Amino acid sequence: MSKIIHTALFLLISLCSFSQNTTVRIGLLKYNGGGDWYANPGSLPNLIEFCNRNNIASIYKDANIVEVGSPELFSYPFVHLTGHGNIVLNNQEVTNLRKYLEGGGFLHVDDNYGLNAYFRREIKKVFPNEKMIELPFSHPIYHQVYEFPNGLPKIHEHDGKPPQGFGIFHKGRLVCFYTYETDLGDGWEDTSVHNDTEINHQKALKMGANIISYSFSN
Repeated sequence: MSKIIHTALFLLISLCSFSQNTTVRIGLLKYNGGGDWYANPGSLPNLIEFCNRNNIASIYKDANIVEVGSPELFSYPFVHLTGHGNIVLNNQEVTNLRKYLEGGGFLHVDDNYGLNAYFRREIKKVFPNEKMIELPFSHPIYHQVYEFPNGLPKIHEHDGKPPQGFGIFHKGRLVCFYTYETDLGDGWEDTSVHNDTEINHQKALKMGANIISYSFSN
C-alpha cells in the first residue's frame, strides 16, 4: 500500500474516531526481538470496558493485535506496547511507525519491568532527533478526566524508584507517552492476577482513561 493510501486511510480513521457516536478500535502492538509483547492479556479489555462504562470513549471491547510494520497500523488512532524484554525494529518497521506517529497516531508504552533499555534504544531509531522528556505534573494528560496532581500512580514496587511519565513530541504534539516504574498495565488486570488492591486497580484504570481521552482529543 502506498504512502498516499496509508495517509488517506489514517486521516479517515482519525477523523471518524473523534466523532462522538463512532466506535473505534485500539491496537496492541506486536514487535520482534523476543520480548513478551503479549503480557497482561486482560489489561486492555479491562481498560476499554472502564472507558466505555464511564463515557470516556466508545471503543470496541477487544483490542486488535497489530504488527509494527503492518499497513493495518494506520487503522488505529491509539496503540499500546508493553512487555518485559527485548524489542528489535527493522528499517521498514521504524519507517512505518514514524509515519504512523507523524500522521496523527498515538503510542502508549508501559514498561512492565525490564523493557526500558530496549525501548529507549529502538525509539531513538524512530525519532533520532527528538528527545524523550519527562512530562511535568501540570501536563493535561494528568488532568484530562481524572486528577493526578502528582503524576503517575505507583502500582507496583520494583527498584524503589518513583513513577515517571516521558513523552516524545513531533511538531508540538505528544505522539508517544512512556510510563515507567508504575506498572499501569498490571494495574488494569483483574485484581486477582497480581494481588492488587482495588484502590490501586482504580488508580491505574483512571490514569489509563486519561491517556485514552488525551490521545483521542489532541
